[in-house]
Amino acid sequence: MALIDGDAVNWAEASVLVTGGTGSFGNKFVELMLSRHRPRRLVVFSRDELKQSEMATRFAHMDRRANEGDSSMRFFVGDVRDRERLGRAMHGVDVVFHAAAMKQIPACEYNPFEAIQTNILGTKNVIDAAIDQGVKRVIGISTDKAVNPFNLYGATKLCAEKLLVQGNVYGHPRGTVFSVVRYGNVIGSRGSVNAVFAAQRSSGRVTVTDRRMTRFWIQLDRGVEFAIRCAELMRGGEIFVPKIPRMRIMDLVEAVAPGCEIQDIGIRPGEKLHEILVSQDESRQGVEYADLFVIEPHSPSWQYSSAAGGQRLASGFQYSSDAGDTWLTLAEMKELAGD
Repeated sequence: MALIDGDAVNWAEASVLVTGGTGSFGNKFVELMLSRHRPRRLVVFSRDELKQSEMATRFAHMDRRANEGDSSMRFFVGDVRDRERLGRAMHGVDVVFHAAAMKQIPACEYNPFEAIQTNILGTKNVIDAAIDQGVKRVIGISTDKAVNPFNLYGATKLCAEKLLVQGNVYGHPRGTVFSVVRYGNVIGSRGSVNAVFAAQRSSGRVTVTDRRMTRFWIQLDRGVEFAIRCAELMRGGEIFVPKIPRMRIMDLVEAVAPGCEIQDIGIRPGEKLHEILVSQDESRQGVEYADLFVIEPHSPSWQYSSAAGGQRLASGFQYSSDAGDTWLTLAEMKELAGD
């Protein structure tokens, strides 16, 4: 079977790279890749050499090629701001998962130039390096914050999405295609709200910015699995959105820190009450499938054809965290949060 044949990817013959590889997404991605897909080569690209060393030790037993004297894992110390280093790391790579980003909202608000350098210009560097090195597929990891952005983090991720989608103008004729995966808050990621509540629980008091708040929620392993699946489904230019449950912030408090006093601290700069994964404007390009939505590229100048079996979204449709019938129960939140 060829490395890439239609929609299928022969992962066992593929060389795969993940940027931001020592973050929450990267760690779970490496775990699932080694345990389920076993690529020929797996490259971790990130800035922290200590975390890379710890990853190498932690996943050594899962690297079947290492047992045969030829490890499939490679570690590149580098920053997505450095295009030359990205080019070196992507040499011979077939599929790239771009997860590197500044993602803490307050940090991005206070350090706007840094957020732009990493999230926007870093994405441009990934696109340029991938085209130059002949990478076949690139999946960018995005967020619900990119829809109707109200903070700088969301604005930079919106720009990154636009760059990746339009990167097909340059990449598609040369055999490199780009798409985006967009989902909500990740359970168990660094800085996630359930971890904050769990840490505050022992004090008997938790801080809430606004009791009306709702959020989309997805487990880390499901988010990674979804990204891997979309790398197989992609034609170039799509934004893939999974159908995921919603949660009310006060229900999460009850699930993680029951009986604790609640301190209202006010909404943070750039924070929304509710999140949107598919906006009304985007719905004009949207197609619904059983477990996901696909936002197709608008007037693509490259060759693009819709996948079969989908249903066009109705005019005015919006996929938002404050409306719908897929709400997590207290029991489900306790289970997902690890309590």
